[in-house]
Amino acid sequence: MAVARTLLLLFLVSVAVFAATELLPGDAATQRATPGATEDQVADLRERLGLDQPAWWRYATWAGGLLTGDAGVSLVNGRPVAEAIAQRVPATAVLVSGALLLAAPAMLVLGWWGGAARRGRTVAAAVLTGGAAVPAVVVAGGSAALLSGALGLVPPVSLLPPDRSPLAVPELLVLPVLSTAVPTALFGAGLLAGAVRDTLARPHVADAHRRGRPVWLVACVDVAPFLLAPFTRILAISAGGLVAAATVVETLFGYPGLGSLLVTSVAARDLPVIQAGAMLAAAVVLAGLLAADLVAAATDPRAGRTQAGAR
Repeated sequence: MAVARTLLLLFLVSVAVFAATELLPGDAATQRATPGATEDQVADLRERLGLDQPAWWRYATWAGGLLTGDAGVSLVNGRPVAEAIAQRVPATAVLVSGALLLAAPAMLVLGWWGGAARRGRTVAAAVLTGGAAVPAVVVAGGSAALLSGALGLVPPVSLLPPDRSPLAVPELLVLPVLSTAVPTALFGAGLLAGAVRDTLARPHVADAHRRGRPVWLVACVDVAPFLLAPFTRILAISAGGLVAAATVVETLFGYPGLGSLLVTSVAARDLPVIQAGAMLAAAVVLAGLLAADLVAAATDPRAGRTQAGAR
């Protein structure tokens, strides 16, 4: 059932992505036409690019190609979209992975603080909500001003040498990773705090406290199992959000990842590249949510208790 729901959502996302790109003003033919080109010349170019076909036909062709692993070709340079995406994905994957590795433990700590706090709960909620609302561009600018401008610890831009992995030049990752990890950690902590608060209010947790069980043992045995599924879901949503946030951060720091490719593709109205990048981000989120559902089904303590009671 979860798999069927995921496939349905992926289909709906594909329709939404295609419709959104159709609403962009102008098209690749207009962008590629030489200055002073006549309407007939633009129309000929539009026909060569296949943009004169009805939208439903172009969607069916595009979606059918995705099902067979063919994302089409760039309208700008004729290069296979899958090749262009594959060239940029490793850099973005390193950025997203680094941000998640930094944000995940911070989510747990801040989420526990926000959910378990009895005094100052309003302050905790305000800090997490307000921090999550700060745009990535503001965090990026502040991080660059402090770490690069004031302290001179890292380069102000993240231009990678040709054919070099980001891991080979780790100092170039500091600013992009921090700029994406900090808002992600605060956003995820705000969501996780609610799950922590609900779990701590459960009768079995209060009973564990009454029996004198140490706080750390209550957290590990009585609370953690109930947080596994929501935490996995938050990580899945965060991963997709990081791919989107990378667009801003990569552009600011000149980082050669998928986000900067999408920015240039939007400017050129290179629809196949935009659509493939958006579908990749959506697939990451939906795959993570599917994994979270499977984790919840396998580890939900309430399911085990219900089955035990039925027996």
